Amino acid sequence: MEKQTTNNILMIEPVAFGFNEQTAVNNYFQQKENSNGLDIQCRALAEFNGMVEILRSKKINVIVVQDTIEPFTPDSIFPNNWISFHQDGRVAIYPMFAENRRAERRSDILHLLTDKGFKILDILDYTLLEKENRFLEGTGSMILDRENKIAYAALSERTDKKLVMQFCKDYDYKPVCFSANQTVNGKRLPIYHSNVMMCIAGQYAVVCTDAIDNADECKIVIDSIKKTKKEIIEITEEQMQHFAGNMLQVENNEGKYFLIMSLSAYNILSEEQIQRLSFFNEIITVNIPTIEKFGGGSARCMIAEIF
Repeated sequence: MEKQTTNNILMIEPVAFGFNEQTAVNNYFQQKENSNGLDIQCRALAEFNGMVEILRSKKINVIVVQDTIEPFTPDSIFPNNWISFHQDGRVAIYPMFAENRRAERRSDILHLLTDKGFKILDILDYTLLEKENRFLEGTGSMILDRENKIAYAALSERTDKKLVMQFCKDYDYKPVCFSANQTVNGKRLPIYHSNVMMCIAGQYAVVCTDAIDNADECKIVIDSIKKTKKEIIEITEEQMQHFAGNMLQVENNEGKYFLIMSLSAYNILSEEQIQRLSFFNEIITVNIPTIEKFGGGSARCMIAEIF
């Protein structure tokens, strides 16, 4: 059986982080303001380094790779969208919606990991499908229940159903596809990534059921989670807007479990929700307001798990 959590994670240190116009067309979490680009990068780098320091203090193995100035990749801080690692030694490389995000894919990172002793036996590269305008953005698009081999996917411009099916066929996962929406200026619009509204951990799942408007689809998702014997912790759409769904469970080199989330996410949770989550693992909070505001992603998005 595959493990749900790992103690090895990859994070990309930003060198030119900023608001990405290309992703903002369907990422409604991004906020734009007239701030100096260098100031945004400096603040984001400080937040990134603070997060790495906290994780390493908990004895979690964080492999940091610095981004490059050229080509320009303002969202490189979110590596989980272009790559996923799997316990059988295979790696998946994904097709990306925004053209300026495609340059984030770096073969030198794979060489670095093999030099560190990680085994990469095969690479499944789906990136040619970008020519057909079909996209699947890694563990942003899919929430993987690795132990039970289930891939939950909220369909959107960035999450193509046929590609979800292809991934599931290649990796022997069962697909659970559904629609998830958020209210934007009075309209219900698709959520850009599944991982802002859902988190699967070893013994529990965090889900924003408010986002799944179709009652039948919502029941399918909940029933699927229940069959795996995981406790369901529901969050509201307001909590989701503060990135309460963008969490990741990891372990350290002593086998202790942690749940990583932003301070924004933690502060919007109720005492009961915090108690329920704390029963299963220690909560790690990281303060990353600049990254959340301009990048439209949070703590989970910043981590690519290495198995």
